[in-house]
Amino acid sequence: MTDTLFENRYAIGPNEVKGFDTQQIRQAFLADNLMQENKVSWIYTHYERFMVGGAVPTSSPLTLDTLDALKADYFLFARELGIINVGGEGVVEADGTEYPMEYKDSLYLGRGNKTVVFRSKNADSPARFYLNSAPAHKEYQNKKIALHEANQLNLGSLETANARDINQTMINTVVQTCQLQMGITCLKPGSVWNTMPAHQHDRRNEVYFYFEVPESQAVCHFMGEPQETRHIWVQNEQAVISPPWSIHSGSGTQNYSFIWGMAGENLDYSDMDFHAPDTLR
Repeated sequence: MTDTLFENRYAIGPNEVKGFDTQQIRQAFLADNLMQENKVSWIYTHYERFMVGGAVPTSSPLTLDTLDALKADYFLFARELGIINVGGEGVVEADGTEYPMEYKDSLYLGRGNKTVVFRSKNADSPARFYLNSAPAHKEYQNKKIALHEANQLNLGSLETANARDINQTMINTVVQTCQLQMGITCLKPGSVWNTMPAHQHDRRNEVYFYFEVPESQAVCHFMGEPQETRHIWVQNEQAVISPPWSIHSGSGTQNYSFIWGMAGENLDYSDMDFHAPDTLR
C-alpha cells in the first residue's frame, strides 16, 4: 500500500477570515507540502469537495489508493482526476494503459478507473505529478494533453507587467470532463502579475499551484473579498486554496508559472466577476 498523506479542511466563510492572523490564514488556505518524495499527498477541501494533491515516485511506483474519507472501493469510484507533471519524465498507468508524461504534460482520468499507478523514468530526476480531483457524475474517456495541444490565450502586456500565456489543457473544448478544469499559465520575463484585473466566480472554487519560482524568489498571492483583501506569501510548489467568495491574484518578485484548477456548477471558463485594480481594498 502506498504511503498516503491526507488532510481534511472544512470550508471557512469571509466573516471568519476577517479576524484571522497571518498564521491562521496560512493554515486555512496554503498547501505548502504537497510534493513529498515516495508519497501521495492529499488535501480534501469542502469547497466543491475539491481535492488537491501531489505524487512523487522515485525508485518505486506509487499507487492511487482510496481514502477512508471517500467511503469508496477505489479512488475514482465517483471522482475524476487531473494530473500535470512538473518534474522529470514519468508514466501514469490507468487500468493497464500507460500514459508517458513529460514536463508540463496533462492527463485527464475519468470516473471508473480502478487502478492508477505513478512511475518515474529516472529516480534521480523524478516525475512530480500535481493532482486535482472533483466529484464526477458520469464516466468520460481518459485523455492525455501535451502542452502544445492546449488552447492557448495570450493576454496582458509588458506595460502592465502581466504578459502571459494561458494554456487551457483541461477545458471542455479540449477534453470532456464533469466539472474539473485545469491549465498552466506562464508569465513572460518582465511580467509578474498572474491575474489582473482580479476576479471571483461564486459558483466555482479555484486552486493556484505555483511553480518555476526560483529558490530565492517568492509570489505574493492575494485573496479575500474585493473590499477586504488578504495576502499569502508562497514559494515554489506551494498552492493556495481559493474559496468561491474570494478573489485570486498574485504578483511575484520575478516571472514564474502556475497551474490553475477549478470545479463547480458550470464549465464556462469566462464566468468571472472582475474587479478593477482601483476598486480593490
